Amino acid sequence: MRLSMPSLRESVLCAAGLLLWLVVTALFVGFRPEHVVLALLIFALFFFNVSTRRLVIALVPFFLFGISYDWMNILPNYKVNPVDVAGLYETEKSLFGIATAEGVLTPNEFFGLHHTAFVDFLAGIFYLCWVPLPVVFGLYLYFSRRTEWYLHFAIVFLLVNLLGFAIYYIHPAAPPWYVALHGFEAVEGTPGDVAGLGRFDDMTGLGIFNALYARNSNVFAAVPSLHSAYTFVAFIYALLSRAPKGWTITLGVVSAGIWFTAVYTSHHYIIDVLLGIGTALAGIALFEWVLMRLGPVARFVERYAGYVGIKA
Repeated sequence: MRLSMPSLRESVLCAAGLLLWLVVTALFVGFRPEHVVLALLIFALFFFNVSTRRLVIALVPFFLFGISYDWMNILPNYKVNPVDVAGLYETEKSLFGIATAEGVLTPNEFFGLHHTAFVDFLAGIFYLCWVPLPVVFGLYLYFSRRTEWYLHFAIVFLLVNLLGFAIYYIHPAAPPWYVALHGFEAVEGTPGDVAGLGRFDDMTGLGIFNALYARNSNVFAAVPSLHSAYTFVAFIYALLSRAPKGWTITLGVVSAGIWFTAVYTSHHYIIDVLLGIGTALAGIALFEWVLMRLGPVARFVERYAGYVGIKA
């Protein structure tokens, strides 16, 4: 690979961006060792050579997703608007309630009483794919030189997250497990909970989900279910980009598996899942049919693709 130092402007922008991220995070969120590790990795790849620098710039939408998620800790959504706890629960029960000998149960409550070890294991595997699989799919598009399709996917992935985060602040909502553990009163600062995914941790002894949900930015962010959106966005772009059938089938199966798991493990209501799918479709439509028809946006994406594209 050809060695080449970035321009002064590129170097300043990289250093300034990393410094801004680290300073804001340290002051308002809390510094963790992984912040330093990631910053050093990005810095090293940016200056290593042309190819790694292009990769870093190509991954910026995913970096911005992670940063924006982390920065929601700066102003929790429950400090902006009232939290919907009982209303969402009652709506779910009225629309999707299951009649049992114990009375009408939400699907989450029903699965809480009826679950199996095999499904618990599959549920954990599906949920582990929620971000890693879309990122790997994006890297596939990038390294297979489908640069413009990669950027469309990566930018829409970020856009869907921003739409979802905005809704979190407009309509804070509690997940099903919160009702099961704490009732219908919203208590500020309630820590995240692993809910039904704890069965996977107990079965495997890995403790993955306990570690993940201990750092949950905000438990009152159930609507929409962005877990339900991520692999679905990747699935749509697998279709649009005519990716190999293996990708399309895998992303389709995993998307359906995540939708089921979200409800099965009491992390989301069916309503949340449907709104997550809707948010994904809205983000795709907004970008492809509105923003890309605007000259400045189309030219930006074209220049972006030209900058980060893999050269022969």
